[in-house]
Amino acid sequence: MKYLYLLSMLWMLFVDCNGQKTPKNQAIPVAESETVSSFQMITIPSVLTSPDERAEYLMKHYWDNFDFADTAYIHLPEITEQAFVDYVDIMPYTSVPVVSESVRSMLKKAEMERKMYLYLVDLYEKYLYDPNSPMRNDEFYIPVLEAMLASPVVEEKTRPAYLLELAKRNRPGEKAADFTYTLAGGQKATLYSIRSEYTLLFFYNPDCYNCQEVSGQLQASPAIQHLIREAKIRILAIYPDEDISAWRNHLLHLPEEWIHSYDATHRLKDDEIYDLKAIPTLYLLDKEKVVLLKDPTFEQLERYFRQ
Repeated sequence: MKYLYLLSMLWMLFVDCNGQKTPKNQAIPVAESETVSSFQMITIPSVLTSPDERAEYLMKHYWDNFDFADTAYIHLPEITEQAFVDYVDIMPYTSVPVVSESVRSMLKKAEMERKMYLYLVDLYEKYLYDPNSPMRNDEFYIPVLEAMLASPVVEEKTRPAYLLELAKRNRPGEKAADFTYTLAGGQKATLYSIRSEYTLLFFYNPDCYNCQEVSGQLQASPAIQHLIREAKIRILAIYPDEDISAWRNHLLHLPEEWIHSYDATHRLKDDEIYDLKAIPTLYLLDKEKVVLLKDPTFEQLERYFRQ
């Protein structure tokens, strides 16, 4: 439903109720506070008729009418942050290259005012990187980090460089990094030794409430359970921390058909082979161990199999 709603919005939203279009270069009305009272949406050319074309145009021109020099916007989250959230919400409906081009262009314009630039990169981190954000997406966050590293506005480059290095590991379309895991009986095996059409990596902690919630969702999902019954998916549950006693005590609460393991080498955490910014973290791999989904929400995982 959300997909259909958004496509409908892309088709209809930018013509007002009188059928009038706002000229691209029309002056933005300024209130007494010298701050516009709403976000000035662009108009999509009528010659663009397909949803894909319209989504791409919207992504590329979304910020055309925004005054990046006006720092008053920083204090108006009901305008600026809401417009930003709507912008991020469009990203999944176009391609990664288009999103990257749009992000770089937007941040380049924002360099005219340092306060605005830093405010916007904070919003990008909040919505595209924070593990609690349902919009989080490394592929969309990578161009933000690259823009920050290239920008004279950002003086401290260490953190964005570090986050960029992590974000580029185990990307969708690339082979996942192999690692060795240990079973309860002491036997060792590698990720690549698993033979299955799909492999779901479930990095978790037994004392983590969110992990218990996702575990319950996986067990209750008709799509996931169907794949398990058809022997088309293996779930590798991995405990990356050090309290093995707590891990053993929790095994009775997990399905027997899952592969229950821990990282005896501690390489997953020490060498950051995977970006475990939060627990739980999911990765969906195909039979060749190519990453299909990186750190999806459960809803995104289930939607993938339903579609």
